[in-house]
Amino acid sequence: MLSKTQSFLPLKAIPPPRAALPFPVARYSSVRERRAPPVDRPQGRPRNPSPNPGRNSLYARPSRAQMRDLRAENRESLYDFLRGIGIVLEELDGHELPVTAEVIRERVDFLRQLGLTVDDINDYPLVLGCSVKKNMVPVLDYLGKLGVRKSCLVDFLRRVLERYPEVLGFKLEGTMSTSIAYLVGIGVARREVGGLLTRYPEILGMRVGKVIKPFVEYLEYLGMSRLAVARLVEKGPHILGFDRDKRVMPNVESLLEFGVRRQSVSSVVAQYPEILGIELKPRLESQFSLLSSVVGLSRDEFGRVVERMPQVVSLSSGAVEKHTVFLKECGFASEQLKDMVVGCPQILVLNIDILRMSFHYLRDEMGRPLEDLVAFPSFFTYRLETAVKPRHRALTKKGIRCSLSWLLNCSDEKFRDRMEYDSIEIEEMEPASSFDMNSLTEPRSEDEGDLTEYEDDGDYDDSDEDKFT
Repeated sequence: MLSKTQSFLPLKAIPPPRAALPFPVARYSSVRERRAPPVDRPQGRPRNPSPNPGRNSLYARPSRAQMRDLRAENRESLYDFLRGIGIVLEELDGHELPVTAEVIRERVDFLRQLGLTVDDINDYPLVLGCSVKKNMVPVLDYLGKLGVRKSCLVDFLRRVLERYPEVLGFKLEGTMSTSIAYLVGIGVARREVGGLLTRYPEILGMRVGKVIKPFVEYLEYLGMSRLAVARLVEKGPHILGFDRDKRVMPNVESLLEFGVRRQSVSSVVAQYPEILGIELKPRLESQFSLLSSVVGLSRDEFGRVVERMPQVVSLSSGAVEKHTVFLKECGFASEQLKDMVVGCPQILVLNIDILRMSFHYLRDEMGRPLEDLVAFPSFFTYRLETAVKPRHRALTKKGIRCSLSWLLNCSDEKFRDRMEYDSIEIEEMEPASSFDMNSLTEPRSEDEGDLTEYEDDGDYDDSDEDKFT
C-alpha cells in the first residue's frame, strides 16, 4: 500500500529496460560516489615530494660542478695518454676529441694497424676525431671497393689526408657515395676512381646538386658531351673545384670578348681545361697586346689563335719574341708571319732546333718555296725522320707534285692508298687539321705523347700551377 504522501510516476517517465551487458556495471547513487576513492597516505609524508632528491637516491644527477670536474678529470687522463705516445697536444687545439682515454686509445691503435705512425697523426690530427666503427671502417671498405688496393693504402691515406684530412670522418650514406656515383653515371671509368681520389680527394666532400652537377651541366651547355666531360675529369679532377659562378662563367665571357667564337668555346676548354680556373681576363689582355704588337694580330685573329692553341694565354713574352725573330730570319715577311701564327700557333712553342732542321730540309732537300710553309705552317709539327722524309721519298719516287697538306695531313694508311693513285683528286686536298672533340671519347693510350719537339716549361707562365696540380 502507498502512503498518502507517495504519488505514482506517470507512465511516460518510466525509463525503458536496458539490455543486459556482458560485464558488471557498478551502480552509484550519486556523482560523489563516482569519484576515485581517496588514497591513504602515511602521516608526516609531504604530498608533493621535492624535485631534488637526496644524494642517496637512485635518480640523483650530479651537479654542474661535479660534471665539470668529471670532464676535466677525463680530459687530463686523455692528455696523459696522448703525451705518453708522443702526440703533440698543441696540434689538437680546436679539434673535437672523445671524452675518455679508452676511446682515443682504440682510434690510435686502429690507425697504427693501418700503418700510420705517430708523426702521421701529428700531421693530420683530425683523424683522432673520427669514430672507428662509424667512420673509419666504412670509409676504408668503400675506398677498397673503388679500387684503392690494401697494399697501397698507407701511401694513399698519407696523400689523401695531406690534401683532405676530413676524409675518414665521412658517412657513406651522404656526400661521399653520391658524388662518386654521379661521376660514374656520366661516364667516368670505375678503374679511374681510385686515381681520381688520390689526386683530388676533395671530390668526396663535394655536393652533387650544388657543385658537381651544375658544373657538368654548364659544360654541356657550352657544347660538350657528358662523356667528354667525364674524360676531362679523369685527366684533371681538379677542374671540379673551379667555381662555376665566380670563375668559370666570367672566363667564358672573357673568351668571347677577345674574339673566340661561341661554337669554339667547348673546343678551347677541351684542349686546355685550366683556362676555366685561372684569372683569365688580365692574361688575355696581356697576350693580345703582345701578339698584336709583335705579329700584328687583330682581335678576331687573336681569337682564332686561342681557339687553335688555348695555352697561348700562358705563353711567356720571351718565347713569342724568340720564335718570331727566328722565322723572320728565315725570310718570312710580317704578313706571312701573321698568317702562319694564325694558322698554326704551335710554331711559337716548338723547339727552335726542330724548327731549324725542318726548315732547312724543306728548302734544301724538298726544294719548296716559303709560300708552301705559309699555306701549311703545321709542317713544322710533323716529325722529320718518321713522317716528312719517308713520305717525301715515296712522293719523289712516284713523281707526284702535291701540297704539303696533301702530303702530311693524313694517316699512314691513307697515304699508302694515295700512292696508288695516278693523279690527285680535288677532294683529296685536305685542310690543315684542327682539334677533334671526338678524340676525347676515344680510348686513351698509356703514352700521352712525346713532348721533346716543344720548348721547355720555361716558356710558360706557371704562376697558377699550384692551383691545378
